[in-house]
Amino acid sequence: LVPGELQHHPPPPPPPQCVCLLSWKLSETLWTQRGPGPRDIYSEMLDHPHSCPLNQYQVDPSVPQLLSVSDLLQSLRSSCWSSVSLRSLLPPDGSSLSRSQMNSALSWSCRTLSSDPQTGDSLRPRPLLLLGVLQLPSERSEFGQTLQLRDATAAVGCVVTETTEEEDGGQRATFNTAWIGCLVCVRRFTMVTERFLQSEFPSYQHLDQDRFITHKSCRVYLQFSLDHLLILSPSVTMVTSLRLKGEESGSDVTHRKRRVEEESGVGINKRPDEEVSFSVAMSTVPEGGASQAFVSMVIKVKHKGGVAWRNTCIWTNGGEEGLQLVFSITALVIGPVVRWGRDPMNGPMMKREMEPKSEEKVLLVFSGGSARWFPVLQSEHFYRLVAANTQDPSVLIGCRVSGQSGVELHTDSTLQVRPDWRFYTLTRPLLVLHTCIQTPPPSVLSVSQVLDCRSEVVTFQGLISERLSLMDRKGQTGHTHSGVRLTVCDQSGRSLCVYLDLSHAPYPPGLLPGNRVLLSGFLRKLSRSGGVYCSLSPVSCLTVTSLGDSSRLGPPPAVPSMHLAQLAFSRCVLSKIKGHVVCFLLLQLQWSCSLCGSVYRQVCSSQCGSSSAVFQSRAKLVIDDGTTEAHVWLSGKPVQTLLGLADSQWEGLQRALRFRGHIRVSPRGRGLGTDGDSEDLLLHFLLSLCSSDVICQQVSLTCRKLANQSSEEVRRFSRGDRDFLTRRPRPLQLTCTHLDPPS
Repeated sequence: LVPGELQHHPPPPPPPQCVCLLSWKLSETLWTQRGPGPRDIYSEMLDHPHSCPLNQYQVDPSVPQLLSVSDLLQSLRSSCWSSVSLRSLLPPDGSSLSRSQMNSALSWSCRTLSSDPQTGDSLRPRPLLLLGVLQLPSERSEFGQTLQLRDATAAVGCVVTETTEEEDGGQRATFNTAWIGCLVCVRRFTMVTERFLQSEFPSYQHLDQDRFITHKSCRVYLQFSLDHLLILSPSVTMVTSLRLKGEESGSDVTHRKRRVEEESGVGINKRPDEEVSFSVAMSTVPEGGASQAFVSMVIKVKHKGGVAWRNTCIWTNGGEEGLQLVFSITALVIGPVVRWGRDPMNGPMMKREMEPKSEEKVLLVFSGGSARWFPVLQSEHFYRLVAANTQDPSVLIGCRVSGQSGVELHTDSTLQVRPDWRFYTLTRPLLVLHTCIQTPPPSVLSVSQVLDCRSEVVTFQGLISERLSLMDRKGQTGHTHSGVRLTVCDQSGRSLCVYLDLSHAPYPPGLLPGNRVLLSGFLRKLSRSGGVYCSLSPVSCLTVTSLGDSSRLGPPPAVPSMHLAQLAFSRCVLSKIKGHVVCFLLLQLQWSCSLCGSVYRQVCSSQCGSSSAVFQSRAKLVIDDGTTEAHVWLSGKPVQTLLGLADSQWEGLQRALRFRGHIRVSPRGRGLGTDGDSEDLLLHFLLSLCSSDVICQQVSLTCRKLANQSSEEVRRFSRGDRDFLTRRPRPLQLTCTHLDPPS
């Protein structure tokens, strides 16, 4: 051949017969090497990953990339701290924070990545896919309150939601136990890395010195919806659930499992090394095809309590005492205990299970190994509780508290759930249940309704707008904090704070800004200043019901605009107001010790030994919008903006105050009086600045109303020989949270 002729005249492609023959020979060779016996798809997918012989090729960036769970966890943990600057974790006015405020702000931070680079920051340039089996958490799992996704390399905790069947198409927490044991492909998910830092930084200038970090750690989990899962191999209960819905799968695996289930009445055999200790949704066929003994009863969950650490020895391994996860649910017993010759699982509900003498409640207590059911047991859903290897109905009958003669007890029967008992979700209960169960579901309030109601125990839902970790002052290591403060809001813009005491409870995942949560059985309390907040009670439960894309959070709910007269009589706490500045009542500038907060005049006045200080500013002024006046407190950057000082002028003012450490200007309302030295040039400069035309301008600011304000104040003064007691309305007291820049 002439050189280059092959490029112009490439050889013709092989005929289809040759390609078919070559493929057959290759498959036959691989099948012979594998050995006789049926194929095991689990082993082929998970235990023997494919190694491609090609090492030089280019992949389309839009083609998804399959990643193992261990590689995912390793990549996220390795880049946890290297991808963040501590200064970026502080608010814009971080340089003016005290030592305690700064270390508290650094104690918790979060990083979220999307599986698709087109929807947000991602770990890889290509879309990611995960393959694994959904499981219940184990006793030694880091996340005892969430489901797990496990492959052959590792397991990761997952906060899972699903879309409701209602017209609004909202989201809710997952409740179907049929997903447990399914081999799935996760096509869209969010990777969450929570960072926990314990530090003793003395000031903002020391943030680049790692010696002030005492401990740091992180934890990684996933967030996704069941709508973004592709079932590769369904569990037996999922096959039954799909059949009841009329959505039968057409895969060979589904037909094979369905045939085995119909012939034997139970599940299929599985490999011993893949049998998950807590994945109880699949049953194994007994030897010789003999039937097993089962008893069951149908319940409807009315209320689920939160999970907490308790010191108990019930149903522990070997009866050893120790802290275990414990939670309880209050359920309505639908019918009597029924005997079975095979595992009923989540099959259609029989009428013999639906013959209640009366609507009876039972308290189910979960501890140790049985607490793994926490992620899938949700209120207002039906479940079949099954106990294996017994025909005794008394094992599912709760015991009552004994009382003295003549004393009427108002307690429900209690049933301790054993680790080997199983729960199956009944997604299609009998229609007759609608005529039998007449108890209405508990009302779920909004944040505005909680603020306006008078109830002591409330159940409500809202959107997390802010999250703050409350530091553990006992100095414990790890990410063990004393609690969390959540700011929850609704569509109206009203918000309230929820305090979670986690000293005896596991750290819950999914408490991220943008996620919607359901808070059941929380205590509604009033602070000493009259504000409304909520806190945990022994029966409280927090559930993530909707996932928000924290990497692309939309704007927060609009803050309502009001006149000051409207705000004075409104229940709204946060509002946006417009008005003009009448005068300054107080202006305070101070260098404060970052350690103890005392005045810092080149050295700390309290002799604490600290060598660092922060500059702090505070002001109180009168705002009038034509309807009434209000006293507004400002601090930090808004003070500089309101004074009309450039950054260079503000820095010069700080340098001028270095030697004296503190100055307080009290213009005394509109009189412009002073409490300081009349020859003080700096004081005269600030007084003239407070009375300039630049100050008396139109401003737009977002304010929070200070609660528990008295409608009138008492002022006593002397006129001649008589004391007069006068009463006048007290001005509205506000604190500024945001000041719009002047136009």
